[in-house]
Amino acid sequence: MFNGIIYNQGIVLKIIKRPKGLNIFVRSNLKVSKKDMGLSVACDGVCLTLISYNSKLMEFYLSKETLVRSKFQYLKTKDVINLELPLKYGTKISGHICQGHVDTIAKAINIKKVDKSYLFEFEVPIKERKNLIEKASICVNGISLTISKVTKKGFEIWVIPHTFKETNLSTIKKKDLVNIEIDILSKYVRNYFNAKK
Repeated sequence: MFNGIIYNQGIVLKIIKRPKGLNIFVRSNLKVSKKDMGLSVACDGVCLTLISYNSKLMEFYLSKETLVRSKFQYLKTKDVINLELPLKYGTKISGHICQGHVDTIAKAINIKKVDKSYLFEFEVPIKERKNLIEKASICVNGISLTISKVTKKGFEIWVIPHTFKETNLSTIKKKDLVNIEIDILSKYVRNYFNAKK
C-alpha cells in the first residue's frame, strides 16, 4: 500500500531485456539497504519488488503483465521515475490509498501553465473512462491527484508548484505517456452495482 506522496525520484541507468520481461536498474537516494530485499517500491506508481541493491542502485524485475499494463514497455535509460516506499503502520496518509496496481496508460494531450500551477489534460482508453469521477482521487505516475474535470477523452488535473517541482510531471510533454491507477473505491462500487443487475 502507498499513498501517492512523492519525496524521491530515481534515474534508470540500465535495462536488461528478457524474452518475457525486463530487469531495470534505478539509481536513487531512497533509504533502502541490502536488508530490504523483497521490499515493494512504487516506481511511477507500479508496485515492483526490490531484488538487489548496491551503492544506491536498485534492481527490479518487470513481468510481461506489468509491461503490457504500464508505460514501462517504452522505458528508456535516463528516464526519471517517481519512487515511494510502502506505508508503515501509523504513517500519516496525505494522499489516498494506492495499491501500485496500474490500470492503464494515459497520454498527455494538453499542458497549460495558469499563474503558478499547471493544468494537465490526459486521454484515457475508452474502456477505462467509465471509472473516472470528477473530484475523485487518481494516481498519475504514482502521484496522488484529484480529477478536476472529466472530459470526452479522459480527465484534467491541476498540479500545484510543489508537486510539479518534486515529481517527474515537470518532465512531461504533450504526447508523453503516464501510468494511471484509478481510485479503487470507484472501481469496487461500480463492480458491486454491475453485479447487482
